[in-house]
Amino acid sequence: MKLRITPLNIIGAAGLGLAVLNIIAPKNNAPRQIDLSGFYLVILGCLILVTFITDLIFRSTLKDLKRIWIVESVFILITLILMVILQKMT
Repeated sequence: MKLRITPLNIIGAAGLGLAVLNIIAPKNNAPRQIDLSGFYLVILGCLILVTFITDLIFRSTLKDLKRIWIVESVFILITLILMVILQKMT
């Protein structure tokens, strides 16, 4: 089995690292510390699960690593654009 690193793997690993860091880090009131409440940790966990499942879907449909990188990068870009648009609407 070949290990193939994809953009969604990187995003999922960063999200998982942020979640673990917020769970095990001491709760102090440093001015620049990212503090996530339990609700946001659950949402982050759901997003990590969605990125994992989406990555599996892309891997099963696309076999070429270059195409996977292109499609997943475009997927991430479109998702970020939609997030910004939804934030501006509220």
